[in-house]
Order: sequence, then structure tokens, then C-alpha cells
Amino acid sequence: MISINDINTKTIPQHIAIIMDGNGRWAQRQGKDRIFGHQKGVEAVKQTIEACGDIGIKYLTIYAFSTENWKRDSQEVNALMELFMYFYQTESDNLHKNNICVKAIGNLEMLSEECRNGMLTLIDKTKNNTALTLIIALSYGARWEITHAARTLANDIKNNTLNIEDINEDTFENYLQTYDLQIPDPDLLIRTSNEYRISNFLLWQIAYTELYFTEVLWPDFDKNELLKAIYDFQQRTRRYGKTNEQLT
Repeated sequence: MISINDINTKTIPQHIAIIMDGNGRWAQRQGKDRIFGHQKGVEAVKQTIEACGDIGIKYLTIYAFSTENWKRDSQEVNALMELFMYFYQTESDNLHKNNICVKAIGNLEMLSEECRNGMLTLIDKTKNNTALTLIIALSYGARWEITHAARTLANDIKNNTLNIEDINEDTFENYLQTYDLQIPDPDLLIRTSNEYRISNFLLWQIAYTELYFTEVLWPDFDKNELLKAIYDFQQRTRRYGKTNEQLT
């Protein structure tokens, strides 16, 4: 078991992103329906937020609901929307009390008015908090984000507010949703449930992110599992295209 004493406080990842996978399978193993797994997954979210605060993580992005998830059974989708509302209502004061700033990325226009307003209210309530920034990816897909950015950029060219010659990586990045939030790219991406896919999550932003996969299903993910991921991250050398000799 990894303890906090095994972690190098000087190389803690600034930004961790998590693909929270395995709620449904966890529930099936318990003989329960899928929504029971999602409910337990919320408890894992709360534990992870608390653990990140204890460890000193500055940014945490969680993949709560993808654009592809809209294709699921309507009963499950509706139950998830109710669960999001429950989270907003029950955790709002606790998040604010713990100085956590909540932000969101995704196509929030696809949400119900009640769910969207609940998210926006939580964002506004916590906007001045500074301890940890929690970014909730809700109705989010990286291909949607990149397509939306390209469309907005093209419109600026059409309106003569941007020249084609000025387009580069930095310019394009300005049109991504994460740019407006003023957050760094993730240092570490964690995916649970023994799946080895990115699943349309932050495709631009994770170009140089370290990837960590675990067989643990999301409802069983706890502080020790987070410490294991961070410890693994700290054993790696991040070269960004350079050689080891150039880093020394």
C-alpha cells in the first residue's frame, strides 16, 4: 500500500484528469441495477475530491457524462441527470466551505434547463474559491470541442477578425473550452475498470499527458488508489520530445 509518505511533494501533478469507468459493472457484480453503481460512483467522486485537496492537487477534471452517453437507455440518462442535480444540491455548501472552485466543459445546452441552471449556480457560487479547481466534463466530447473550435475560428476568419496566416497551435488552443477556464493541460490521466481507451476525452489537451490505467472499478477508487497513480507518475521521466541527456 502506498502512503502519503511515499509521495514526493515536489513533483505532485498539478492537474489530474479521470475517466471514471466501471459503475455499471460494479453494480452488476453486486446484483444491483446500473444506477446503483452510479450512486456509489458519486461517493468515489467525493472521496477523490477530498483526497486531491489533502495531497495538494490544484486541478481535477472528471469525465462525468460524454456526448456519446446520450445514446444510452433514456431511463439511465434521466437517472443520471437526477443524480447530477442531487450532487449540485447536496454538495454545494460543502464544496464552497472547502474553498473548491467548480467549472464545467461540455455542450451544456443539451442538458435540461433545470440541470444546466443547477450547474451554473454551483459555478457562480464557488467562482472565487482557490484551494482546488474541479472541472466537470458534462455532455462533453473532444471531437465536439475541436469541431466547435474550428467552426468558431472559421467564423472569425469570415468576419475578418482573424487572418489565416495567424493560425498556429497557440491560436487554435484559444478556441478550446479549457482555454477560457485558464487551466493547464493535465499532467496525469487516470482511467479505471481495466479499459485502455481515451474515449473522446480531452484529445487536444492530453498530447503530453502521462496515462495510468487500473483494473479497479470506479466505485472502489479511493485515496490509496489515487496515491498509487501519483506514485507511478512520479517514477516516469517526462521528456516532451527531448532526450534524457538534455534534461540533466
